[in-house]
Amino acid sequence: MNLSTPHFEYRVVALYRFCRLERFEDLRAPLAAFCCGKGIKGTLLLAREGINGTVAGTEEAIAELVAHLEAIPELAGLEVKYSTASEMPFHRMKVRLKSEIVTMGVEGIDPLASVGAYVEPQDWNALISDPGTIVVDTRNDYEVSIGTFSGAVDPQTKSFREFPGWVENHRSELEGRKVAMFCTGGIRCEKATAYVKSLGIDEVFHLKGGILRYLEEVPAEDSLWQGECFVFDERVSVAHGLAVGEAELCRACRHPLMPEELQSPKFLSGVSCPHCHDSRSEADRARYAERHRQVELAEQRGDAPHIGS
Repeated sequence: MNLSTPHFEYRVVALYRFCRLERFEDLRAPLAAFCCGKGIKGTLLLAREGINGTVAGTEEAIAELVAHLEAIPELAGLEVKYSTASEMPFHRMKVRLKSEIVTMGVEGIDPLASVGAYVEPQDWNALISDPGTIVVDTRNDYEVSIGTFSGAVDPQTKSFREFPGWVENHRSELEGRKVAMFCTGGIRCEKATAYVKSLGIDEVFHLKGGILRYLEEVPAEDSLWQGECFVFDERVSVAHGLAVGEAELCRACRHPLMPEELQSPKFLSGVSCPHCHDSRSEADRARYAERHRQVELAEQRGDAPHIGS
């Protein structure tokens, strides 16, 4: 049995801030150069409404990046969540300009003007255990599939753009109740609660810092979280204490898979899984198999991560 403590070489930071960032286009090139110069990889999104992203690097590099962003007046007061990874969880660095830092597709929704009440992780259990509360997972179906809070409603959305439609269809179920929403890091809930409040529903709450902060701060023995939390990097998922989870990614459809799904006869590494097997043709699977072969060959040669991985 290996009782040694694992060494974590990389620090991962998920960050966001809603703000009036009128000069967001001018920040793109300098920010990309700063990150690349520090060996930081991941994705940062810039829009007129703020910044959002997850990146990884050495502890020193990430500390310098956060300080650099905090020094930009509009970005001061970032919402940040840290975790660790034993290997670099991203392949490259991207700084992208967007119309929204989290895409809902509804004009006029402004979290700076109106947003749900923040609930600290330590107070979350009491809120969602209240019979008068309806708990809504604002994430997409593939994220929910590997973990969620006990009793939470799954809207079964494929993208966040579908969420407003789900709310409209279930508005009568939300009215007159406490509506508690949660997401991975808190940013989607900023817009989700702002949207629900714009419909005239007043008792709207969201988990401050999202699932990631809850898993970090609430002991496993007190937790109402079930399963693992999907993250958008090569770790795939994290568990309590933000330890790397057991989920793996289907390289054909990008759906997260728990260990029991890896035992399915429909799972073939790099080619198919129970979620995509029946919707893919033999030609598709042959193409995926060849891509997976190229990935394995690149790894055997010690090359940089293959673009198909």
